[in-house]
Amino acid sequence: MTSEPTESRKQRAARRAGEFPPPPEPLPVAVPDSHTHLDITVTEAGVPGVPSGPSSAPEDAAATLDAAASSGVAGAAANAVATTGALAAVDPLAAAEAVAVADSGLLTDPVEAIVQVAAAVGVDRLVQVGVDVESSRWGVEVAGRHRAVVATVALHPNEAPRLADLDAALREIETLAAQDRVRGIGETGMDFFRTGEEGRAVQEESFRAHIAIAKRYDKTLVVHDRDAHADVLRILDDEGAPTTVVLHCFSGDAEFAAECVRRGYLLSFAGTVTFASANALRAAAALTPPEQLLVETDAPYLTPTPHRGRPNASYLIPLTVRSLAATTGLDLETLCRHLSANGERAFGPWR
Repeated sequence: MTSEPTESRKQRAARRAGEFPPPPEPLPVAVPDSHTHLDITVTEAGVPGVPSGPSSAPEDAAATLDAAASSGVAGAAANAVATTGALAAVDPLAAAEAVAVADSGLLTDPVEAIVQVAAAVGVDRLVQVGVDVESSRWGVEVAGRHRAVVATVALHPNEAPRLADLDAALREIETLAAQDRVRGIGETGMDFFRTGEEGRAVQEESFRAHIAIAKRYDKTLVVHDRDAHADVLRILDDEGAPTTVVLHCFSGDAEFAAECVRRGYLLSFAGTVTFASANALRAAAALTPPEQLLVETDAPYLTPTPHRGRPNASYLIPLTVRSLAATTGLDLETLCRHLSANGERAFGPWR
């Protein structure tokens, strides 16, 4: 997960609501989204394919968003239903579409709506990623209900220094790690962009503890690395890496990629690889063997070109995959087969 400037949940939701891009051309072979945040997507951005709009009563909209923030999926459904009446006044067609979605039952479970929209374009498996105890518990519950979703559990590196009792939170994560639908420990790691030097010792303590949990339960380690490449490698080398390590939202250059590849890690590329300014990132992707590539959204963040700045969701993965195919020189179908196999090796089988 990427961090953004301090902004209230309601402000973020208002900024993103109703702005999902149209679906791209489907992929020839289905691939997984190796890193997404369904909880954040439904509470801050909504659901792709479900029309939404401003409430006619701002105070009602604020109450609805508070409910969405506190109740996750159910809150997002309430938000979508609440906007339908307002839509009818300004866009009868959109309102009719919203009613059709509600009649189909998707609004009662926005996660299912996201899963279906993604599957329609060839993204048929999702990894729901935890960033704290609450989101980790939520992810385990959702993975238990949706066979297309598996979970990872962890304390985000920016979360660890804020905790009053890190040990207690780590015990909660370890309890969740034992469950079958939990396939990874993450996102954990180091972040020197949002956390200053005063918090780095706690980040490192948390990272080392997560590495140990991943090894005890033989789970894939999902690593968040922001401006901390050398320290991430140092700690992994010190502790001895788990069998499978994923560098989530890979952000390094070719030199760092080569070090990760040499260690056998999987490099997961997000929509950032499509950005015009991302030449160093594309150079890193180009030297990564196809057996070590993954693709992700980090939704609702890092939306690929040409929709940068709008909310992201798993159904937009084909844009990133096509960019990776062009960067690596791999045939699109061949790349998709590698991405699918690598996802199953790291997190599967899903069903």
